[in-house]
Amino acid sequence: MKEILVSSSFYAYLSRLRWIKRWGLKRNAHEENVMEHSWEVSVIAHTLALIKNRYYNGTVDANAIAAAALYHDITEVITGDLPTPIKYHSSAIKEAYKQIEHQAELELLALLPQELQTDFAALINHDQLPEEHVKIIKAADKISAYLKCQSELKAGNSEFEIAAEQIALAISELEQPEVIFFMQAFVPSCGLTLDGLMKTN
Repeated sequence: MKEILVSSSFYAYLSRLRWIKRWGLKRNAHEENVMEHSWEVSVIAHTLALIKNRYYNGTVDANAIAAAALYHDITEVITGDLPTPIKYHSSAIKEAYKQIEHQAELELLALLPQELQTDFAALINHDQLPEEHVKIIKAADKISAYLKCQSELKAGNSEFEIAAEQIALAISELEQPEVIFFMQAFVPSCGLTLDGLMKTN
């Protein structure tokens, strides 16, 4: 067995994603952290990719998309979660934050052993992701945000009313049939209680 002579803090950083809270400008009935959000986006993106392949003649790599989605917000362990209204407040802020994200990607990659950096760059560096993969991951991100808003509204938190409307509109404008399929097939039951779910089976 080859002796291991490297030391990396990469996964120590990743483990701290559980402490990065999302939706920081809003009162939350249920707090959401970046780690759990990343898992949700990953499974949604994986499902969207499979739907695209099975129903709409797609040829995307669903597993590669799921893996990239797991890492899609990894830079927030350095930058924190910048709320969407701020991130897109102006073109200058948007461009500046894009540069900050890219620098954070490079710094996180540099934490890895050299032999692994190329492999992880294909997951972490947004510029290296195929455009079709990015499109699906962004759609999954929006669906995850929509589900979060619906959960908050169901808990009686009107703080998320406008966000829910804006995200629903953004999703409806996506020209991706796999997204429409997912929203019709999977989303309605997400509002059910456990007892309600068990009754539908």
